[in-house]
Order: sequence, then structure tokens, then C-alpha cells
Amino acid sequence: MMTFLLVVHTLLALALVGVILIQKSEGGGLGIGGGSTGGLVSARGAADLLTRSTTALATLFIVTSLLLAFLAAGQGKKATTIDTSLARQTAPASPIGPLPGAPAVPATPAPAAPAPADSVPLQK
Repeated sequence: MMTFLLVVHTLLALALVGVILIQKSEGGGLGIGGGSTGGLVSARGAADLLTRSTTALATLFIVTSLLLAFLAAGQGKKATTIDTSLARQTAPASPIGPLPGAPAVPATPAPAAPAPADSVPLQK
């Protein structure tokens, strides 16, 4: 249903754009438009036909927009569960310090850092 409405909605949008672009400019913004008074049938008849088709296409476009919005909102309310079968198992944290009763491990001293270059005596 959603795919069908999307196709119809797209076709309505393309038809609406086409009908709007066919209409004669009434404003004259930049002086473009106008032309001869002879149109498809007559100037008045063509204007009525284009106006009515624009109104019908715009109404259908808005109706399909609302239907698509309602269908999309209804799809979001479906109960979904999260699959935890692939969740990582966390290992228990290791205890800090030696376990009670374990033999003590002697600590090895850290190696001494080398002396800075400034403190080394020069030999002659």
C-alpha cells in the first residue's frame, strides 16, 4: 500500500509541476509572458481548464501526502524487540591484589633511569 501511494504521489507531483509550468504568467514580473490571445481553445477556456486541473492535482497531492504521513506514523508504533542473542558476554572483573592463600610474588625493581647528559663528567 505504501509503495503504491508513493508511486501515485510522485506521478501527481510531476503532473502538478507540468501543469503549473504550462500556465501563462499573469504577473509580468520582468515583463516575460503574455503572448498571443489565442490559446488552446480560447484564452478564457484554457485558463479555466488549467486552473481546475491545478486545483484537482493539488488536492490529490495533499490527500496522498496525508495518507502517507498516517501510514508512516502507524508503522512506528509496531512493537519491536531487541535481539540479544549476539550480545557480547562480559567477563567478570579481575580482583585487585593477590588472592587470599596465593604465594607472594617478589616484586622486581624497575631499572634505573639513565643519568641526564648534563650530569655526565667530561673526560680529557
